[in-house]
Amino acid sequence: MNTVESNTEELYRKYILENYAKAPLTILKGDGLTVWDDSGRPYLDFTSGIAVTTLGHCHPRWLQKITGQAAELAHCSNLFRNANQALLAEKLVQRAGPGKVFFCNSGTEANETLIKLARLHGCEQSGADGKKFKILAAGNAFHGRTMGSLAATPSEKFQNRLHPMLEGFAFGEINNIQSFSDLVDEDTAAILIEPIQGESGILSCSDDFLRELRNLCDERGLLLLLDEVQCGVGRTGSFFAYEHAGIHPDAIAMAKGLGGGFPIGAVWVAESLAHLFTPGSHGCTFGGSPLACAAALAVLEVMEDEDLLGQVTEQSKPWLAALRKLAGKFPGLIKEVRGRGYLVALAFHDDPTPFIIEFRNEGLLTVGAGYQAVRLLPPLTATSEELQRSVDILEKVLEAAGTSTSNT
Repeated sequence: MNTVESNTEELYRKYILENYAKAPLTILKGDGLTVWDDSGRPYLDFTSGIAVTTLGHCHPRWLQKITGQAAELAHCSNLFRNANQALLAEKLVQRAGPGKVFFCNSGTEANETLIKLARLHGCEQSGADGKKFKILAAGNAFHGRTMGSLAATPSEKFQNRLHPMLEGFAFGEINNIQSFSDLVDEDTAAILIEPIQGESGILSCSDDFLRELRNLCDERGLLLLLDEVQCGVGRTGSFFAYEHAGIHPDAIAMAKGLGGGFPIGAVWVAESLAHLFTPGSHGCTFGGSPLACAAALAVLEVMEDEDLLGQVTEQSKPWLAALRKLAGKFPGLIKEVRGRGYLVALAFHDDPTPFIIEFRNEGLLTVGAGYQAVRLLPPLTATSEELQRSVDILEKVLEAAGTSTSNT
């Protein structure tokens, strides 16, 4: 262990802003689903960097693609063309349907683009006064931390001390179409929603509700904007989570898993709306760089070549069944299992923080979420054996907790 590694905790304490509640763990390297800390101890990583490392850590094809690209051209201004950006846009359009793509760096930037799209659409619909600017979002939503996307995130936990928020947002309740319908007025331009709310504890919009939202938007002339930043790019077993409902949105925000660990965000916009973005109306210095797009192209190619969508669909069934059986075994601890594919949460009756710590102590990394949930987010490359190992570790910790509870 070198000096820098041994001093990491001290360096963080001295030089890093304390805006994250960090675990007392320094990760040095990763391979597949395993990461190692600075003492050499391995952990099964079921955080995936919060739904980011789609192919696991250091997938050889992903690594080959980005190292090869870095040796040729890492960055190119968007004042010029670069081949990788064009190829990636083509692949995303093939997935989403006729339309065009904008590239950025993150999920919050992608959602800012959706907010701009709604404003541009509303302005076109209402004329020069731009009166039609209101966006309906969902209670418990999380769309990001920049000031626009934060205004669409109705939680004082995130908005605290940052008011006033950007105006023009109102909030309905997922799976309650009437709550959205009642909010629509002459100022409304769009509905922005996550098909599965990740940060709030894997709260899913039902397929029927998404279809009802699509119908409401069609009837009232609104855009349906989907935030697939966490639930997209294969995590539910389809490339986009909304596909399970058989609907089609007007625009889609993507990020997280798209780059497999390299920062990239993207927005697909339907062909009928693409004209709203004109030169100078939006931009991003680093968006769609040759290097970022190379990483995303590697992710999509491996997904296709290894049929990872099919693998997630098939392997998630017995895994979810095992997790639900586990919840049934410990009903005093776990309220329910929520989610789809490899986007899953164990909802606890009480604060799950002690369990997250014990899972980590037993070699399993998980991530907390709202409503007393623990997220399980394995890479799409997880094997059935690795999924079972996660269940075994969860059961061991829950068994110990259950025994401790019964003895008190």
